[in-house]
Amino acid sequence: MQLVKTERDQLLRPLQAVSGVVKRRNNTTLPILTNLLITKQGSEVSFLSTDLELQITTRADLSSGEEQAATTVAALKLVDILRAMPAGEVSLNLSDKRLTVQSGKSRFALQTLAASEFPTIAQSQPFEASISVSQKAFRQLLGYVHFAMAQQDIRYYLNGMLLIIDGDQLMAVATDGHRLAFASTSVDSSCARQEVIIPRKTILELQRLLEDSDEALCIDLAPTQARFTFNQIELISKLVEGKFPDFQRVIPKGYTHNFMIGRDEFQQALMRAAILTSDKFKGVRCLISPGQLKITSNNAEQEEAQEELEIAYDGVSADIGFNVTYLLDVLSNVKADMLQFSLENSNSSVLLTIPGNEDFKYVVMPMRI
Repeated sequence: MQLVKTERDQLLRPLQAVSGVVKRRNNTTLPILTNLLITKQGSEVSFLSTDLELQITTRADLSSGEEQAATTVAALKLVDILRAMPAGEVSLNLSDKRLTVQSGKSRFALQTLAASEFPTIAQSQPFEASISVSQKAFRQLLGYVHFAMAQQDIRYYLNGMLLIIDGDQLMAVATDGHRLAFASTSVDSSCARQEVIIPRKTILELQRLLEDSDEALCIDLAPTQARFTFNQIELISKLVEGKFPDFQRVIPKGYTHNFMIGRDEFQQALMRAAILTSDKFKGVRCLISPGQLKITSNNAEQEEAQEELEIAYDGVSADIGFNVTYLLDVLSNVKADMLQFSLENSNSSVLLTIPGNEDFKYVVMPMRI
């Protein structure tokens, strides 16, 4: 039976969307999770992949006829084959538990596993909160905070992003215990306050899939699950259980010492200073005094780097150590010409904001150097 007949790129696009969930080396007890589920219902063909925590489905009109069929095939193998084929018409045919991929004089016969054996995530019913936001706005929200998520912290609730819906505000917060990023945007909604923790892998997949467009993204939240729908893609994710830290207590209020600094010049100075830090110790010192910011670094070989920047500042002098990566992360992801640098003293955390913008805050804890 013919499952798909279309141009190669038309088929490759939905397959690449779902294949991000699949691992090349599968260490689970379910080898079928390296496969994707292909379902034909008339002219519509859907592709589904899952790791049992995250599930992505795409749909497209890639077939003809009224037949219905379903099978599973190795996801990354199929994508690799299609990428290697020249542009042109390609077909997928199912016969005797084998999927044949054909384009011109190229032909591949792949093993399949039964669709009935493929596990899927059961959808929560009902979803208690639903909002719509442009893909561009949500992608920007993720861009402002994603880098502050923990990666493999024993405090599992930090290995993700806190998403808050509160009336017409959509907020995102991420922290690894050493720095915290907060961002918010307005949405056309009046939902009661909802707080959920979205897993790190889901956030990274959303960043990969979302477009920088005004097309709508629909977000549905349930107590244990979140659903994101956009561009013929449905992404369902389990949520991280646990209590996220009270981020409002972490964000400083009332700091009186601050100055503006150009993002590009600050970033370039830090990148140069970072050259003489070691892989194990990424510390730099920021010596702040009236009119000047001096950045220094050194390493075990007694090598030293020093950068000096002029700043419009007349507050107290301070000598603060930072993990340079935490500063470079925010400077790489926040596309503003100027940033405001606020502090209390040499031992306090530092607050970075965008002048005239209350929707973004970044807090960095000092480190001892």
